[in-house]
Amino acid sequence: MSHAPLPTGPSNRTGPVATSVPRTGTAPGSAGTATGRSGTALVTGASSGIGAVIARRLAAEGGWRLVLNGRDVTRLEQVAAQIDALAVPADLTRPGAERLLTDAVLDHAEHLDLLVASAGLGWAGDFAAMPHARIDEIVGVDLLATVHLVRALLPHMVAAGTGRIVLIGSVAGSVAVRGEAVYSAAKAALAAFADALRYEVRHTGVGVSLVIPGAVDTPFFARRGAPYTRSWPRPVPPERVADAVCAAVRQGKDEVYVPGWLRYPALVRGAAPGLYRRLAARFG
Repeated sequence: MSHAPLPTGPSNRTGPVATSVPRTGTAPGSAGTATGRSGTALVTGASSGIGAVIARRLAAEGGWRLVLNGRDVTRLEQVAAQIDALAVPADLTRPGAERLLTDAVLDHAEHLDLLVASAGLGWAGDFAAMPHARIDEIVGVDLLATVHLVRALLPHMVAAGTGRIVLIGSVAGSVAVRGEAVYSAAKAALAAFADALRYEVRHTGVGVSLVIPGAVDTPFFARRGAPYTRSWPRPVPPERVADAVCAAVRQGKDEVYVPGWLRYPALVRGAAPGLYRRLAARFG
């Protein structure tokens, strides 16, 4: 199956997009992994941050044929070259990009066993001062691009009767964070999407996991335009998130918080919302 070049985002390269060629002998099912799975895995947001670390972790596990997606062509190709993965640059907020990426994955392998949707953007500041374009960008990248990609890939997974979708959420979507209204809303919607989709595909052989990190030590905060200034909780290394993804795949977990204690504020908010709001208003 042939397809047109995928629409990409800003890059400091010109000319045709080069891709890395995966090593031979890593066809789906050819090797076991420490995650308990093997096959073809697609990781979005893989040009840096959490996505790049997850891609490297899956490569280290062995047995995975990796396809990496991101908007930065040069950085994506660098990550792919390090782990012998296929780089497929694309801006998934562009109309039709999810279908072209699906075609590229299925051209590369007969089916997809694992999708890790980790692409995301943030923005911090008063909502009243937030530019309209940034609202659209946050919702587009953090929610809509993932929903459209899952919609394109899911029928193929269901037809195969196997696979796992891992969505990278945020504790901001569980408890809401001051100064991150739109980001919190997008991640909350992603969590609801994960729950609803899990119920829908329950008997199909396809699983849905939501990994919910707190602050993670990546360039995310620099790129959102405001550094992370809280003294507590301290950011965790992105390797902790990669560990959680592997645990979700290996154990078929529906939901994993990183670090694990973050589930307790979410439980308090659900069980006693009035008390939680008073505490949040006082302590931020």
